[in-house]
Amino acid sequence: MVPFPDELARGLAVVTYDPGWPAEFAALASRVTAALGPMAVRVEHVGSTSIPGLAAKDCIDVQVGVHALDEQLISGRFAEIGFRLRPEPWNRVEGTPGGPCLAAASEAARGKLLFRDFLRADDTAREAWGGFKRRLVLMTTDLYEYGQAKAGPTQILMIAAEDWASRTGWTPF
Repeated sequence: MVPFPDELARGLAVVTYDPGWPAEFAALASRVTAALGPMAVRVEHVGSTSIPGLAAKDCIDVQVGVHALDEQLISGRFAEIGFRLRPEPWNRVEGTPGGPCLAAASEAARGKLLFRDFLRADDTAREAWGGFKRRLVLMTTDLYEYGQAKAGPTQILMIAAEDWASRTGWTPF
C-alpha cells in the first residue's frame, strides 16, 4: 500500500515494537468484521506490527479474506468505516506467481501469514530483519524506494520461511 499525499506528512520511520499494536489491530478487526459481516472469512493481523519484538513502520496491516470479491460492495463497506480505496490499477488485484489474489486461501494470503509466523518463531531472523529495516530507513525516506529496496531481501527471507514451514509442518489455516 502506498499512502495518499496527506499521509506522507509524518515521514517514514521504523520504530521499536509497540506492545499496543495488537490492541490497535483488534479494534480495526472489530470494525472490519462489523462492516463486512459474513463476507469476511478471516481477518488477520499481518506485516511487521504483528510480530512481537520486530521494529516496524507504525502502520497496522490487516489482511481480510473473502470467499468472493465484490469490489464495489466491499469498498463501499470500507468507505463507510473511514477507509479510502487507492485509485491505481495495481490496487485492484494482488499479483502472485499463480495469478490474482481473490480468495481467502490464496498463495498471497498464505505468504503474509508465513512471513508473520516465521518471524514470530525465529528470534535470529526477526532480529536480522528488524536491523535491516532500521538501516534501510536511514538510507531512504521515500516510501516507494524503501519498499523496492525490501523486495529482494524479502524474497530471500521467504526462502528461509518456506524451509521453516517444511521442517515444522506449518500450515496457514
